[in-house]
Amino acid sequence: MSQTPPDRVIDGRELEPPEPFVLTVDALETMLPHEKLLLLLMREPFPLYRALQKQGYVHQTELAADGSFEILIWRSPA
Repeated sequence: MSQTPPDRVIDGRELEPPEPFVLTVDALETMLPHEKLLLLLMREPFPLYRALQKQGYVHQTELAADGSFEILIWRSPA
């Protein structure tokens, strides 16, 4: 993952859908253009990826040693 620490973290590993999705969308609505959000989940969020792309965000996903997914999200440069 990025060497720069994220500005915000949502740990959704113990949350049931759609709560991580809703928390992520809410956080993105209040983030500044340069900020990054780290989302931690136990499954890969394919529906979220589509929503991010439609809203102008990009992401980087890594599989952690514990089997969880670490998704770093930021606004795509214009």
